[in-house]
Amino acid sequence: MSNNSGGEIGAFFSGFMIGGLVGATVALLLAPQSGEETREQIRRRGIELRDQAEESMVEARAKAEAVAADVKRRAEELQARSKTLMEEGQKQLEKAVEETKKAATSVGKKEAEVEPEPEAA
Repeated sequence: MSNNSGGEIGAFFSGFMIGGLVGATVALLLAPQSGEETREQIRRRGIELRDQAEESMVEARAKAEAVAADVKRRAEELQARSKTLMEEGQKQLEKAVEETKKAATSVGKKEAEVEPEPEAA
């Protein structure tokens, strides 16, 4: 019996070793890529992502600069318009003051002409 038992154990280990070798061979043949290839793919993808991030940053910076320039231009236009409006308003106010003075002078002259002389008692 001991010979029989030893043969079974040997057959089991032989089958185990052969199965392990066949499994390793199949795994190597069916694996999508090697570890080195995977690391290279990860490295390339990392570089691509970094480049995309840099491009996005450049585009965002350019857009921000364009918006800032547009805002600055509009602010300058508004400032110029407000200055013009203020000057026009000031001229209109001065004209209104002049007309009011003339009207007041004219009314004062008319009142002086119309005023009756005081009667002697």
